[in-house]
Amino acid sequence: MKKTILYQTFLIAIGISLGIFMITEFNPSSVSSVFASEKNIGAKSAPVAESDIIKALNKAFAQVSLNTRQSVVLIEVESEIDMEEHRESMPRGLQEFFEYYNDKNKGGAEIKKPRTHGSGSGVIVSEDGYIVTNAHVIKGAMDGGIIVHLGDNNEYVASLVGSDELTDIAVLKIDKDGLSPVHFANPNDLEIGQMVLAVGSPLGLESTVTSGIVSAIGRGRLRLSRGEHSSYSVEHFIQTDAAINPGNSGGGLFNLSGSLVGINTAIASRTGSYIGYGFAIPVEIAKSVIEDLIEDGRVNRGYIGVGIETLEDATVAKALGLDDISGVLITRIMPGSAAENSGLEIGDVILEIDGELLTSSHELQSKIVLRRAGDEVELKIWRDGKAILESVRLKPRDGENFASIDKKEEVETEDPLGFGDLGFLVEPLTSKLKDEHDINYGVLVSSVERYSIAEKRGIFKGGIIYKADRKKINSPSDLSKILSSKSPGDVILFNIRYKENNRLVAIEIPRDDG
Repeated sequence: MKKTILYQTFLIAIGISLGIFMITEFNPSSVSSVFASEKNIGAKSAPVAESDIIKALNKAFAQVSLNTRQSVVLIEVESEIDMEEHRESMPRGLQEFFEYYNDKNKGGAEIKKPRTHGSGSGVIVSEDGYIVTNAHVIKGAMDGGIIVHLGDNNEYVASLVGSDELTDIAVLKIDKDGLSPVHFANPNDLEIGQMVLAVGSPLGLESTVTSGIVSAIGRGRLRLSRGEHSSYSVEHFIQTDAAINPGNSGGGLFNLSGSLVGINTAIASRTGSYIGYGFAIPVEIAKSVIEDLIEDGRVNRGYIGVGIETLEDATVAKALGLDDISGVLITRIMPGSAAENSGLEIGDVILEIDGELLTSSHELQSKIVLRRAGDEVELKIWRDGKAILESVRLKPRDGENFASIDKKEEVETEDPLGFGDLGFLVEPLTSKLKDEHDINYGVLVSSVERYSIAEKRGIFKGGIIYKADRKKINSPSDLSKILSSKSPGDVILFNIRYKENNRLVAIEIPRDDG
């Protein structure tokens, strides 16, 4: 039996040897292939040698990503939906169902409001648990409805320290020590083209890092705020092409030193998702608001008390005697405000604040938002063809009434009067209009010819012209006298009040081509 087994083993060994011999006759390298322990796949080296600069850049990105992620948190928010607030926007059928449902439950148990869940991001700003996020992220949150998720997977119920809708900043507090706060960058070091990283939790994906550059600084007029005081909203954003999506709001925008340069707040999109650009609140604005909220629970902000717009119209600049189309135009004055107390006037152009040139209205807002009530600022004003300096002591905002026109003068009625070359018709004010607009002088724009100069320059039916070239208008004949004193090519400046706002409109008197 043993001999049989040995014989069989011998025959097998001979067969293997013969097979190897035959293979090597046809392909000598096949022996090594047969006994190889691994299959060699892929090239032996990279096609391009990584330079020291690329290595350093990749290392910087990796280090910043690693060190900033522990300072950025996920925030989950539970809130109740107030159906009464949304009732008017409902389709009629839903409104009727809502009314029926309320009627059926009258006298019964309290109807519980439906709840909704949302999420955003936040940035740790202190070791003992203070966290900054966007005000819109936590707006309407229920008691105990704000949950903060840290990078170590622990979660904490957060309390709201304070919120400021005008800058879209809110501060939360969790009961936790030993956290890793961010380092605030020097805002003066930020440059267009600089590389930045956006860190947050877009679409609920925690600790997501995206990269890009600073596309613009001081971006404004985005009209992101739709609240009660939206006209006071501060919009002076950092624009970046680092991908920012829903859920990134409240997260951090960092430079390659890992320092915080801004708080991500919005995206430019018609779809609700990233299409190329996002916006962040500059660190200097965020830090100022954070400090106020932590100290007082509210922002002790100072106001000049003016309505403003960027001066960017050559005709208006010409009417004011300005060579440069630059500065901030005052379009209204709040009664009892710092502006009124300091003698500022509608039609003034603010050229500088504390020696710094101004190019836009939102730039002025970004400077004022850093000041508190009681602070004094020096404004360089352009008025009546010359520059003057005015010191203004900022005051808190007491109300929203921008009526700046006295009600002492009464005028006798006159017939309507048309200005055919300009394309509009005016008539005296009725008592009803005076009460509605809180004004006692001026003339009503009763019609505007389509495609006329007046329409193109922004004069519309229903407006009240109360000044022309800084002179009060009590009647149509007053306006006619001022217009008749003008020569072709001259510019006249109109102060016009509408129900929503005040406007300054400049019109150049047309030349006679005949």
